[in-house]
Amino acid sequence: MPIRSEGPAIEPFLDSVFDRVSMPCEVLAVYDDPADPTVPHLEDYARHEPRLLPTHNVEGGGPARALRCGIEHAEADVVVVIMGDGSDDPSQIDPLAHLVERGVVVAAASRYMKGGQQVGGPFLKSWASRIAGVSLYWLGRVGTRDAANSYKAYDRAFVEAVGIDSDTGFEMGIELVAKARRHQRPVAELPTIWLDTGATPSSLRILGWMPRYLRWYSHAFGRRVEQPDAGAEPTAWRHQSG
Repeated sequence: MPIRSEGPAIEPFLDSVFDRVSMPCEVLAVYDDPADPTVPHLEDYARHEPRLLPTHNVEGGGPARALRCGIEHAEADVVVVIMGDGSDDPSQIDPLAHLVERGVVVAAASRYMKGGQQVGGPFLKSWASRIAGVSLYWLGRVGTRDAANSYKAYDRAFVEAVGIDSDTGFEMGIELVAKARRHQRPVAELPTIWLDTGATPSSLRILGWMPRYLRWYSHAFGRRVEQPDAGAEPTAWRHQSG
């Protein structure tokens, strides 16, 4: 759960997460700056909730590095990425994790399949992610209509085998969907309703991240490769082009 300037609003959201997750879990709340106003609230919450692990991202700032840090320090076989701003529906954590337990390597919460919806948010972000997601689904056969959404569950062994190259924005979601397609691994999706909370990155920042999204969009159409060897040495924390 990447954290940035949520402040006291993080506490009711954490309540909703722990109320709705029935599986054994740990929640890594990853922050870049120890002076972030959310940190004292995380530390207070962790005193009575041992499943919450406030985690300082020492790999450098930005969403991608925060997500990589969280996955690197997680101990479970299934890792779920959910935003800390309350835009994602925590009641879907269990169903997404169960899909991975059943054999998919990526389970996506999809705004663009039947039953899904995006409420609010910048027009540019909504338009670009919808076009990218739906076209990848029909043309690239990637298994989800919402590859760009960060709210996903991952098979940890798969992530370690193919690696994570993302280092700036939220492009990790589309990167791992593209790698799953190239490695011929199953991806599934569930409908979700995403709510804008006012914490969405600006259109200017999204434009700056666009080349990285396009890189992974194109990657999904490349030649298929052999499935990653689950018994190989983990490579998830190195930059590599798998």
